[in-house]
Amino acid sequence: MGIDQIMAYRFPGKTMEDWKEKAEQTLKGKSIDTLTSTTYESIELKPLYSKEDAKDAGWPGSPDLRRGTNPRGYQGQAWRVAQLIHWNNVDDLAVKIADSFTKGQTAISFELEEEISAAASAAAAFAEDWTFAVNAGKFQEEFMNSLEAKIGTAKLKGYISSDPVSQMALKGDFKADLRKWGEIISAFSKKHPVLRTVMVDTCIYHNGGANAVQELAAAAAGGVFYIEQLRQAGMELNEIFGKMVFKFAVGGNFYMEIAKLRAARLIWNRIGELYGADQTSRGMVMAAETSKFTLTLADPHVNLLRSGSEAFAAVLGGVDYLHVEPFNSLEGVSPFSERIARNIQLILKEESQLDKVADPAGGSWFIENLTEQLAEKAWELFGKIDSLGGIQSTLESGWLQKEIASTLEMRMSDIKSRKQSIVGTNFYANLSNEIKMPSGSKLAQGDAVEQTRLSVPFEALRSRAAMLEDAGQKTAMGLICLGSPKESKQRADFIDGFLAPGGIRAVRSGEIFSIGEAENFIVKTGLSRFCLCSNDERYKETGFELLSKLKQSFPDYSFYLAGLPENKEEWLSAGIKQFIHLKSNCYEFLDFLLGEMEAAGIDEKA
Repeated sequence: MGIDQIMAYRFPGKTMEDWKEKAEQTLKGKSIDTLTSTTYESIELKPLYSKEDAKDAGWPGSPDLRRGTNPRGYQGQAWRVAQLIHWNNVDDLAVKIADSFTKGQTAISFELEEEISAAASAAAAFAEDWTFAVNAGKFQEEFMNSLEAKIGTAKLKGYISSDPVSQMALKGDFKADLRKWGEIISAFSKKHPVLRTVMVDTCIYHNGGANAVQELAAAAAGGVFYIEQLRQAGMELNEIFGKMVFKFAVGGNFYMEIAKLRAARLIWNRIGELYGADQTSRGMVMAAETSKFTLTLADPHVNLLRSGSEAFAAVLGGVDYLHVEPFNSLEGVSPFSERIARNIQLILKEESQLDKVADPAGGSWFIENLTEQLAEKAWELFGKIDSLGGIQSTLESGWLQKEIASTLEMRMSDIKSRKQSIVGTNFYANLSNEIKMPSGSKLAQGDAVEQTRLSVPFEALRSRAAMLEDAGQKTAMGLICLGSPKESKQRADFIDGFLAPGGIRAVRSGEIFSIGEAENFIVKTGLSRFCLCSNDERYKETGFELLSKLKQSFPDYSFYLAGLPENKEEWLSAGIKQFIHLKSNCYEFLDFLLGEMEAAGIDEKA
């Protein structure tokens, strides 16, 4: 074959049906539909996407703005590194702000809790040169007035904002009168035309367990609510759009989170169109933080990986401001963890050069399809919220909280059954890692959206196990490994990993071939709970006989079996208490086991 023939050769075209046929061959006759999955947003994910699955989204800066508001992407304006500065006193705050700008920070960002006037003084020194990224909450008016007293007529940039509705959702108190708030925002708008002062913070809903559709619908409903409030305060439509900033938490579902941020811009642009706002005003300004909902107390350094992935998704999604949560923020941040969190952003920006791109996810058939489906479903839910009276009414009635709680329940069910994994918590738990539950954690009041984390149920188990150990009890189960390691190791490893998320140690025997060896192991451990571990063949050969004799020798002890045999009833009759297998609910079993241990401890004291 000559070069001309080689260059003229074309690979034969293939259809989706050709691919399905080949794929099903590798699935050994199973349907390709077995590879589909359904998300918490009720979106069906396919195993393969093609150009037929996504419509042309145009260029960055194009009309629907899903691909971003700036045609040049981050080359037009890089995202702001807006790490939240933690401070103990005003002098500390001023030093930390100055220091952060020498180490990659590009926005003034800190929490307001006390010493508001003094905090304004500390920030005032940087106000003319740097951009603000402050969620001022209930201190907005006081902070702004104090800041103005220090800087005079200097024009502030960025955002110093508040979101009364999200604070209502957080506290469960929906009686606030927002008329005065609207007047304050209107007054600040005249003095600081560039500064954004109205936030729609959806992190409250995210940290309550909401799915992406619920977060987007809440964002749209919250935005519309503030448009109406501020129009009543006498503000012009385009002026209102120019005052708003939306805040999202970015969770662990990588592609869903990218699509969520893109869909948010699409939805807000559509709302702006329907209101008649100018195209230049309709671009959503987006602040983001990595998720608190996905953080864990156990094995906290794994949080670095979570936050890194979430920050990557946030940047690919096109955020304007970003805060990366320090890996140990649940226990209390340190200078080291603050530096590492900031450096995650700097790696994305300066090593990965993501500030040189414009919507790199654009054109992906999968992400474009996901963006479109999220936008459609969120628009439908937004319409439902609107029909029920809007965001404040649905929160006041408890309707939105119930919708979010339903999603949270599904998430927690999947975590407890280990259908979804949390590395270091419900899988690959490290028992040498001490779990310290956060002090001062508050339960949700009234109809508040409860703030929680996915790992909380297993952390509570670890805490209970630690209390038992402190009281002198052994939180352990003996593993009777029948036969050779080749026969027992696979299931023994599984049981070891199954018990560890509850803080329960697995104490393994050596190779057990006789009743005497098993009895000696039981006596030596001083435990009262044991699990037989081996393969099905060994169970059939010696399992029943050994179990029968062990029950005679230790009638008050509990025996479990690793695996799920066909003849379950026979094993139960022989004395097996429960079977531990892949489909067992890990949390429920560990909760039951710790409950038994706690009851035994009470009986001993009595």
